[in-house]
Amino acid sequence: MFKRFSIITLFVLFSHTLQAKELPDFTELVEKQGAAVVNVSTTKIIHNTQLAPGIPNLPQGDPFYEFFRRFAPQAPRDQKSQSLGSGFIISSDGYILTNAHVVDLADEITVRLTDKREFKAKVIGADKRTDVALLKIEATGLPQISLGNVDMLKVGEWVVAIGSPFGFDSSVTAGIVSAKGRSLPQESFVPFIQTDVAINPGNSGGPLFNMKGEVVGINSQIYSRSGGYMGLSFSIPIDVAMNVVQQLRTTGKVTRGRIGVVIQDVTRELADSFGLSQAAGALISNVQKDGPADKAGIKASDVILKFDGKVVKGSIDLPRIVAGAHPGSEVKVELWRKGAVYDVTLLVGEIADKTQAVQQSHKNGGKPVPHSQSFERLGLELAELTAEQKAELKIADGLLVISVKGAAERSDLSRGDVILAIGNFVIKSVNQFNEVLNQIPKGRNVALLVRRGEVASYVAIKLDEK
Repeated sequence: MFKRFSIITLFVLFSHTLQAKELPDFTELVEKQGAAVVNVSTTKIIHNTQLAPGIPNLPQGDPFYEFFRRFAPQAPRDQKSQSLGSGFIISSDGYILTNAHVVDLADEITVRLTDKREFKAKVIGADKRTDVALLKIEATGLPQISLGNVDMLKVGEWVVAIGSPFGFDSSVTAGIVSAKGRSLPQESFVPFIQTDVAINPGNSGGPLFNMKGEVVGINSQIYSRSGGYMGLSFSIPIDVAMNVVQQLRTTGKVTRGRIGVVIQDVTRELADSFGLSQAAGALISNVQKDGPADKAGIKASDVILKFDGKVVKGSIDLPRIVAGAHPGSEVKVELWRKGAVYDVTLLVGEIADKTQAVQQSHKNGGKPVPHSQSFERLGLELAELTAEQKAELKIADGLLVISVKGAAERSDLSRGDVILAIGNFVIKSVNQFNEVLNQIPKGRNVALLVRRGEVASYVAIKLDEK
């Protein structure tokens, strides 16, 4: 009994010792790198045009507004709004990185170091698309961070964040890398690093360190239903940020490449319909007329496999790769077209500062429908477009969806959609559609280019095997 207890005790002690050795120690990292992390506080002046409380809230054009403005007590015209964030020093002469949203519209920016010194900062440049801002303070001999290699960062490894959550300076939190290359809504240019490091308001703009004490990211966003940390934090890779910094320091602005296409992901069903061995690449559903891709001969239904030598694993990869290409440069694009690989050379354009997407629904509106036909294998009834409908939609050809059922309904097609192509074939009539459809074996997936409003995308429908 005594002997058995001793063995168990030794085993427990050994296990605890082993676990203790495996747990990371962040003290050295914090001591060496913590001094390069700063607090960023901003002040915004809000110009108040409202009258004093108790006075009717009248529009400024109203005659009584001027009367109350002159003779009634006035509310304070200017108010100060203050906010806090974090940042880190990237050079000893005072260049600092933070988030663009931390300093957006700020009238005054103050940077406080860990030794309590404070400096007024100016914005060298900011890029809202990547949420990166470059600040400058007048100081020398400052501690600076070391940059890490994001490509070497592995999912599951330990990372550390230092910042000022809720104004608590130099707070340290730790966790692991949960994923890499995350794409977030409206953030197509940043392959975010996802971690479970505790990030809260005030951490924005602070550094994310690997265990070597190198910065691998800028803490930028959290996923939260409460406004606080819930275990999902997202950081901008440092290589993306430093590319922005280089452009801001040299030109004061950031330029990005564009090729003028609308793309979608290649699903397993679409890959099968286009004869691809695997669901990879970016499927082109629309090409901008006279854009870089159009001039290079790229067409809708092409699948981009490589761009400038970089593999396009999925549609989320292409915007980042294209944006990183220098406008005006020539790049080689590898395409999959009609069962074969093609190479084309493309002259990269420049993306505009502001983009606008307009979507509107198209309805038949009770107009007379010309020649229509049912396609039971797809569950579709299609009609040829009238001249008026083609003019309204600004297209040359296509078939109007009259009704859906079965496979088409399961693929989310609906009445009022317009079929522009089947696979690589542009459709001009129901007879042509039927001819192309009859050449496709039973049980195969068919890719239909469907236009809804002003947006066109491919939809895969599996043919009825009967």
